[in-house]
Amino acid sequence: MAEASRPEIVVFWAHRDATCDGCGERLTGGAFLRLEERRAFCLACSDLDHLVFLPSGDAALTRRAAKHSALRAVVVRWSRSRHRYERQGTLVEEEALARAEADCLGDAEAREERRARDAERRESLDRDLVARFAAAVRERYPGCPAERELEIAEHACRRASGRVGRTAAAKRLDPEAIDLAIRAHVRHGHTRYDDLLMAGWDRGEARAEVEGQVAEVLARWRAAL
Repeated sequence: MAEASRPEIVVFWAHRDATCDGCGERLTGGAFLRLEERRAFCLACSDLDHLVFLPSGDAALTRRAAKHSALRAVVVRWSRSRHRYERQGTLVEEEALARAEADCLGDAEAREERRARDAERRESLDRDLVARFAAAVRERYPGCPAERELEIAEHACRRASGRVGRTAAAKRLDPEAIDLAIRAHVRHGHTRYDDLLMAGWDRGEARAEVEGQVAEVLARWRAAL
């Protein structure tokens, strides 16, 4: 499928509180939602919660970040004054945003924005919880590549996701929460899943397509090195 013909993934920036039709979590106003067949899903249920929000305003940064990001989504919000949806920014992979900012190193303002985002990201993490979750990941999946458990734990324990009780299961070190975090990481990082979503595949069909690969990686990681 040609790049130009690929449909954009659209995420809606909600004005009011809502409930995810996938997990049943209550979402605070300002949360991001994806609509599928008239049902609203949070970013976690949409497999988009590993992406970071890049607001509109810097066309060069947005263009470069989109170029580097294998999976991305357009964020729109309803304008009450103009009675239409308007583009607010883009969800991109964090690594893609870092590469785009590196491309713009001549821009001092871009560097300052990166430092501010890094500070905000560090603030959103409970370091003790991250350390405990990472240790639980390593114990449950001893074959996981070195230091990968920290990356998985930071994502699973991040606050301010728009989901009420986002870290409740993580705080309990619930085995199901650990398994979900690991599966999501493998799905995005070790399969063609993101490419399939960008090509317009239905989320359920894309998951089914890569399930064998996910199971194979998990089996290796469960075994001690």
